[in-house]
Amino acid sequence: MTNLLVRKTKKLGGTVKAPPSKAYTHRALIAASLSEGQSLIEDALICDDTLVTIKACSMLGAKIRKVTKGFKVDGVAKPITPEGVIHCGDSGSTIRFMTPVFSLADGISVLTGNESLRRRPMEPLLVSLRQLGVQSHSTRANGCPPMIVFGGGIKGGKTSIRGDISSQFISGLLFGTPKADTDTEIIVTTQLESKPYVTMTLNVLQSHGVEVGYPSDYSRFFVPCGQSYIPCNHLIEGDYSSAAFLLAAAFITDSRVKVANLMKGTLQGDRIIFQIIEKMGADVNVGEDYVEVHGVRRGLKGVNVDLRDAPDLAPVCVVLACFAQDETNISGLKRLRFKESDRLSSLHAELKKMGAEIMVKEDGLVIRGPCKMHGTTIDSHNDHRIAMACAIAALGANGETTIQNSECVKKSYPTFFDDLRLLGADIVGW
Repeated sequence: MTNLLVRKTKKLGGTVKAPPSKAYTHRALIAASLSEGQSLIEDALICDDTLVTIKACSMLGAKIRKVTKGFKVDGVAKPITPEGVIHCGDSGSTIRFMTPVFSLADGISVLTGNESLRRRPMEPLLVSLRQLGVQSHSTRANGCPPMIVFGGGIKGGKTSIRGDISSQFISGLLFGTPKADTDTEIIVTTQLESKPYVTMTLNVLQSHGVEVGYPSDYSRFFVPCGQSYIPCNHLIEGDYSSAAFLLAAAFITDSRVKVANLMKGTLQGDRIIFQIIEKMGADVNVGEDYVEVHGVRRGLKGVNVDLRDAPDLAPVCVVLACFAQDETNISGLKRLRFKESDRLSSLHAELKKMGAEIMVKEDGLVIRGPCKMHGTTIDSHNDHRIAMACAIAALGANGETTIQNSECVKKSYPTFFDDLRLLGADIVGW
């Protein structure tokens, strides 16, 4: 494990480029792998999560090679039966997207992951696949990985699935069911949370020639059977959920920072970070392909915010709230208990050690600021967003903060600490 020291930093400054979108990289790789022909994925994110997706796509028969601009993908019309176990690391996206895809192969597939992934729920997706004619089971009968999928294709028909556990279940079904034997109707039995991520999936499917019908509220999806994916090139845009940490660093240090590679017209749900920070009092300029922070107008102020459609922003918002005046109430976070860590408990435990006045609710967190933040030793819980959030908090905390197991940021943002250093953050180690 690698420990890293972060010291209080008075001012940041400069320009950095936001890393490519992890969510779009996953989706583009999978759609390209199911397209018979060649696709080019430019400026793809290379991180622990996307690397396991590349390996999984290779195991279904796609040929993926690194080129100067990104990856060239030679896809296959029909997935082959993998020769070994598909290991998905800590990537929930990979295992939830690929499980329906591997049901299209003729033989048996086994999917598993690291310890944290083996605690994450999969039963709703497995039940849905069984309703569509695919025998799929949790090997330990606890609804979590490892999982076994008996291939032979998806029969199709009607299935029901909750929309408030993980939108990744629905995206996974949307990747697999276009190749089903008969038409598929997916009925969402609860309000769909993280809706923008499904919008991103539909956008990628459409670019590969796949048709899906749906009402505006995403309460159901109609997927015609027997469709073929066609090759398509992708230029991966910048990731708002990762860039949000850089923006927060600028606000906490009242600094002028520009983050490039952020498209104004993005479909990413985490674009609402602009609305949140403006409500909190940040002085920010949003360009067509960048965001520039000019500091804070009159000090950050507390807000009430519902993050059910953008839960990845929770760590950033919680840290900002620690430096804001008055109370901040963040709701819509119950699904954070099933991430790389129980993210609600992890945020509470580590930020409280730094001096935060923070309370856990059933579906969120309440922070009473401004808090007297100070350095301490932080357990990252092997959770990339906990490590990044506490590092940002440390920039405004008195003294020095040690981030344990800091290399876990490689899951989504391998150059995070390098980018902070470029902006002037006082960071030692790694």
